[in-house]
Amino acid sequence: MRDAFTEFLAFGWKQARACTFVALFFAGVLLVPRAGVCILAWMVWSKLETLDELKTICLFHAVGFLLEVFKTSHGIRSWTYPEPGYSKLWGVPLFSGFMYAAVGSYVIQAWRLFELRVRHHPPYWMAWLMAVAIYANFFTHHYIPDYRGYIAACILGLYARTTVQYRPLRTVRRMPLLLSFILIGFFIWLAENISTFYGVWQYPNQFGAWATVHIGKWSSWSLMDIMTFTMVANLKHIKAHIHVPE
Repeated sequence: MRDAFTEFLAFGWKQARACTFVALFFAGVLLVPRAGVCILAWMVWSKLETLDELKTICLFHAVGFLLEVFKTSHGIRSWTYPEPGYSKLWGVPLFSGFMYAAVGSYVIQAWRLFELRVRHHPPYWMAWLMAVAIYANFFTHHYIPDYRGYIAACILGLYARTTVQYRPLRTVRRMPLLLSFILIGFFIWLAENISTFYGVWQYPNQFGAWATVHIGKWSSWSLMDIMTFTMVANLKHIKAHIHVPE
């Protein structure tokens, strides 16, 4: 029992360390509009992240910011940023892209800290096809039917045998990769509830009075995490720890 408790504490500590960028980012949102840039620079300087990882995180920022511009555009208005700001482009504050970068930073840090190894990862071209389909569906479902259910079904089949091995302290443990996507999506959904409660952004059903973020956003964040995982998995030093069946 003592060993299990020690492993649990180590797991929690490493999770907290993996969330360094996330925690500093949300603290900085209220202080400096370009806090994300400062935090990224500090993490590279302190060697918490490498230059290759920085490039990947910047890609997350670009991908996320483009999605934010579309979702807040006139005629879509999936959500809004009601507060005035000096760092807005097309009605979207620059920090919004760093929210997606924060997810990427978490995945990168967790991979290193937990010494992750992925078993039975699907062929890369299939994983990328699903990642592109996920991202495209965030745009196209406003004009054509939402194919999220079909995409999720394909992902269930694609990653059904995939497991992730991780080491909290001494013991190597294992869990289905799909379960990790679901859990990460849940905690991002919780963070989104906190952010909307404090008015960082608002969904249409939250105008006038705050309401819980729709539970469907949980699945959206889980899908976004799969896309993030696919992008991170192509880092050279991470790719070496992924087993792709022939």
